Amino acid sequence: MHIDHPIPGHPDKERRKARNILLICSSVCALIVLDTNIVAVSLPSVARSLHADFSDIEWIVSAYMLAFASLLLPAGSLADRFGRKRVMLLGLGLFSVASLGCGLAWSVEVLQLSRALKGVGAAMLLTSALAVIGHVFHTEKDRTHAWAVWGACMGVSMTVAPLLGGVITQLLGWRWIFLLNLPVCLCLGTLVYREVSESGDAASDADSARLDPWGSLLLSGGLSFLIWGLISANASGWTSHATVLRVAGGLLLLALFIPVELMQKRPMIDLRLFRRAPFVGAVLAMFGYAAAAQVMMTFLPLYLQNAFSYSAVTAGVAMLPFALAMMIFPRVGVALAQRMSLHGLMAFGMALVCVGNVLVAVAAYQGIYWTVLAGMIVTGSGAGLLNGNTQKAIMHCVPRERTGMASGISTTTRFSAIVLAIACLGCVLTVRTGSYLKEALLGANLPQPARINDVVERIVAGDSAAALPALHNSAQALQLAQTGFAHAFSLLMLAAAAIAAVSGILLFRLMSSGNKTASIDAVTV
Repeated sequence: MHIDHPIPGHPDKERRKARNILLICSSVCALIVLDTNIVAVSLPSVARSLHADFSDIEWIVSAYMLAFASLLLPAGSLADRFGRKRVMLLGLGLFSVASLGCGLAWSVEVLQLSRALKGVGAAMLLTSALAVIGHVFHTEKDRTHAWAVWGACMGVSMTVAPLLGGVITQLLGWRWIFLLNLPVCLCLGTLVYREVSESGDAASDADSARLDPWGSLLLSGGLSFLIWGLISANASGWTSHATVLRVAGGLLLLALFIPVELMQKRPMIDLRLFRRAPFVGAVLAMFGYAAAAQVMMTFLPLYLQNAFSYSAVTAGVAMLPFALAMMIFPRVGVALAQRMSLHGLMAFGMALVCVGNVLVAVAAYQGIYWTVLAGMIVTGSGAGLLNGNTQKAIMHCVPRERTGMASGISTTTRFSAIVLAIACLGCVLTVRTGSYLKEALLGANLPQPARINDVVERIVAGDSAAALPALHNSAQALQLAQTGFAHAFSLLMLAAAAIAAVSGILLFRLMSSGNKTASIDAVTV
């Protein structure tokens, strides 16, 4: 085991220091996972408190993940160039300031901006913490143990996040979800300052730490415009000039990203990797997993509170089976891996996600939690099989000297997929809810609200009280709107199931075809 500054003649102190560094860095990463998943349960409370509609709610989630996904690769280069400890401390500082801004936010716009800043801090934290773990632990045995500890911390954070978010929201208020980060960040910052030694690769490989500002701007700008167009389409109109320009601008920037990266000597993403079918299949697997399964950590709490009138705590408890299945099934995957190929195991996991989402879609019509529960467990089981294996598949497709970039591609793909899925599936939810409500009001001979899109946005966000006046205070109209939401959520789950099915078929074909022609480990770029 290697540490930055060995203590000669004191192997016990050396091991203790390495163990402390592992726990500190794992805790930093766990904070990010916790913050990513804890907010979903509080979203209806945020909507009611700040008078936010569903588009606003989508941006509260998307602003964080968009900044996080866009800046992961540049943040890794910054950590290598300027020092991982320094970047980690700066990330904790930004995360703390942003958490304070979220907790004190007096408007939804302030909350969205603070969430974006928080995503910047999270990107700096994750990349620097992972780099420190990789730097400290060198032997295969030590690294296996270190990543097992790290993975356990991530699993626990993901499992407790919905319940913890519900408890804090109901007992203290949604603002404390963010404000409680302040003492945690202070504690972690103190431990990082005392225990973690500085490290970086700028001296040994300055070229690998080179920044790629144009690539970063094009990637983040393209994703931002695309998400902006999708989220605002319901209000602006799908064929409006604003929507068309935003979506077209996003696609244009993402298209320009390709030639810019091809011209770079040391690109942020080496696009030549995409010539390999196994790599493309592995990236599609990560995209499908995130877009069809992991995104449910955002949508399911919203559905449970809207459809069953659950409190934040009850919704958090109701999400536990889904989260526990995600935590338990990686162990099942280890056993299955002895009998199945990696791509076969991943395709099986994607099939479970597809079936689970279909079950939830069917159950959404019935409105019975126990039938929804069955679907959540199946989806969570498939997600558990995919969570670690998607990362492993991508890492296996690149040479060892490029594993840092591969890890960045993997995490960027994951969070980009979640952001795109929230925008696209959110469109399904709002459009279908609006269509159902219009037809139902017409059939019941009830008056149409003057601004039906606003009503739909409030209903979907979980703020029925704000929608009621626009529905002429009609309890029957409100019931129709909530029924429309349930039907729309069913369609959303079917769309997610379709994403899982297509991703599973493509990853199996691409990865199996690559295995027939060459060993993945022999890839050179």
